[in-house]
Amino acid sequence: MSAVGRHPGHSSTEESVGDLVSRASQQISELVREEMQLARAEMTQKGKRFGAGGGLFGGAGLVGFLAVQSLAAAAIAALALLLPVWASALITIALLAAVAAVMAAAGKKQIAKAGTPAPEQAIDSVKADVAEIKEAAHR
Repeated sequence: MSAVGRHPGHSSTEESVGDLVSRASQQISELVREEMQLARAEMTQKGKRFGAGGGLFGGAGLVGFLAVQSLAAAAIAALALLLPVWASALITIALLAAVAAVMAAAGKKQIAKAGTPAPEQAIDSVKADVAEIKEAAHR
């Protein structure tokens, strides 16, 4: 009798195929469960880091916004040395509005280039897979 199929601690009788399949199924199930626990722990850790990073980006955006407001106030104050304060404010507002309009137009152009938000390549791939499966089923 060959050593294949023997399990340490058993007599020289070979285990049945059913026992081997059952043990393999149990081991695969345990492995999948452990991998899922590992993935869950990893995603929890990454989620916390993404949350902290997102909060920091939000804080940076707020501070940046306040800096731009301060810059606008400084520009108004500088122009007020030459013009009335109301004229300085209007000039600064007009410049900021022009910059905003240019940025909005550039953003709109980029969004138009992006196309629809649907994952078109993935949809085409799934359609191709379905067509191939249908074709294989008809053979």
